[in-house]
Amino acid sequence: MTLLPHRDPAPGPAAHPSRAGRRDLYAAAAAALLVTAAVLVGRHIQAVHRTLFVHWPPLFADWDPHAGPGTPAALAVAAATVVQGPVLAARLPWRGLLAAAWATALAWIVSLALVDGWQRGIAGRLTAREEYLRVIGRFHDIPAALHDFTRHIVSGTPRPWPAHVAGHPPAATLTFVLLDRIGLRGGGWAGMFCVLVGASGCVAVLIAVRALAGEALARRAAPFTVLAPAAVWQGVSADGYFAAVAAWALALLALALTRRSPWAAAGAGLLSGLTCYLSYGLTLFALVGAVVLLLARRELRARPVLLLPLFAGLAVVPVVFTLAGFNWWHGYQLLTIRYYQGVGGVRPYGYWVWANLACAVLITGPATAAGLRRTGAELLRRRTGPRARLALLVCAALLALLAADLSGMSKAETERIWLPFALWLLPACALLPHPRPWLAAQAVLALLLNHLLLTGW
Repeated sequence: MTLLPHRDPAPGPAAHPSRAGRRDLYAAAAAALLVTAAVLVGRHIQAVHRTLFVHWPPLFADWDPHAGPGTPAALAVAAATVVQGPVLAARLPWRGLLAAAWATALAWIVSLALVDGWQRGIAGRLTAREEYLRVIGRFHDIPAALHDFTRHIVSGTPRPWPAHVAGHPPAATLTFVLLDRIGLRGGGWAGMFCVLVGASGCVAVLIAVRALAGEALARRAAPFTVLAPAAVWQGVSADGYFAAVAAWALALLALALTRRSPWAAAGAGLLSGLTCYLSYGLTLFALVGAVVLLLARRELRARPVLLLPLFAGLAVVPVVFTLAGFNWWHGYQLLTIRYYQGVGGVRPYGYWVWANLACAVLITGPATAAGLRRTGAELLRRRTGPRARLALLVCAALLALLAADLSGMSKAETERIWLPFALWLLPACALLPHPRPWLAAQAVLALLLNHLLLTGW
């Protein structure tokens, strides 16, 4: 029995739609109260103790009401998606929907970034003091740089890496080194690379949802994966690029199992390995991958040989970097030292362990809070079917996010660090029966964040 049905009934309203609707509003209100508490408590801590190292807690941002060249386009994209998004998502051919989703996400991310102007919003983001492009010249000999990479992670060593370079395995920096090598030099090219790849993350999520939970739910989720407040930080952040790579790894895994494709399995393994060498924290995506395997267990039992190309692909990137002299585990241990040498050792865990969740609310929006309420309700009913499978997938991403939170290695700046997890929470919005008001709320939140605050990423 395949998990990719030709027809899948659209999710209907709950037995008591008015009561369910009120509970959705309560969930959104609770999320808003969490954000309000994080703002007020954070401002007090920062004013009295100055230990948060953010100017507008819980976000790494400054209060700076402004508009820019991207403002008209952002308003137009938001309005068009709210009005026409649900209709087009239901009517477009599947491949046309994927193309439209990528193009709209790209327009949404770029227009929001251009609210800050080309230089400040895109071209200058990855050239800042702690960013990847600052060390391009130190990779003229790539094998030697990889061999010595861990020697420059800890502060106090000769020529320590900038914070973002030290905070990630070398595949992150190497991406921008290779862009430079092929002639795509400078912050403009690097920024647009992150935007182009990052915008494709929504396509990967839709492909995975369709394969595992049916096309109807994927179509309902499409406008929400496109018009997400997370777009404020996807343009321009390398974490948006990381999020897309992780999303495509899971999408290929879902396709490999449901279509029994060894090529997709190999691709899923290859991208999964790359994901772990882009960000240490994204090893937590193994939790989501395990749920994908669980949801497609019948297909896996029918063709267990798919595990061979999966694990073969998974080994490629770790083997290459290990042979080049980079020890992933040693790098992570040194990163822990570096983290506590800096502001990570000063920022109070007791505040950030819950204020980080307020950041998650801001990047996923009130609709996702309501969708997560319905996700929990689906699991409590212990039913089977597309909605239950979608709920399991979303809950796996939420569990990975909570594990990252409790680790204490993500105190602040999670509005960008958690972009990879946020993409997989957005499909929960497919469970909401009336999409347009929720889409409007998502768009308004993103526009307010981008026009009232000058974000650090």
